[in-house]
Amino acid sequence: MIPSENRLAEEYGVALATMRMALKQLVDEGLLDRRRGTGTFVKQPAFRADLFRFFHVHDVDDPDIPVIPESRILSCQEVPLPPEVQKAFGADSASHCIKLERVRLWSGEPMLFEEVYLRLPDFEELLSLNLKTMGPLLYPVFLEKFGILISSATDELSFGIATETSAKQLELASEAPVAVIQRIARNPAGRVIEFRRVHGRPERFRYRVTLGDQPA
Repeated sequence: MIPSENRLAEEYGVALATMRMALKQLVDEGLLDRRRGTGTFVKQPAFRADLFRFFHVHDVDDPDIPVIPESRILSCQEVPLPPEVQKAFGADSASHCIKLERVRLWSGEPMLFEEVYLRLPDFEELLSLNLKTMGPLLYPVFLEKFGILISSATDELSFGIATETSAKQLELASEAPVAVIQRIARNPAGRVIEFRRVHGRPERFRYRVTLGDQPA
């Protein structure tokens, strides 16, 4: 639950009408939830079949239904911050970060290998969690365990060559071609929370875009 409109207006030094408009905008954007007679609350997102929330996986036999692949975390450790991750996190980042490696499977077959980099000290307690109980989605864990909401992300798709590790996990030949997804995920304030690099079997990927008006 967030403080009252009066208290927020006083705290931020703005007119009450301005604060009301700001809160209404957050409600309209789905970030806040007004409950009559109770108050205003930070809205809890529904993750379920949203998978990554931004990057969707669909069954080839029924492409209109999103699915959640099996998740298998391979490692979780503290590592020095790679240069590309430091650039994404910005000048306020620590010298080290948490690195997760995991593989995503569908019907027992590997389809994605992920390297996920997370800020320290925000995710320090991740090192002591039982990774086997985390489930297939990371973002609900971020919210429940650390109070961190991922609200936006930028995904960049390209193609490259499998690393030794990704080739092994995806059961590909050495230096086989792979689809590469780079993700930068942010909290509602725009702070970069996660840098993720994903390798996937290229035959699994499809790009679809609809242009122009659709028939009624």
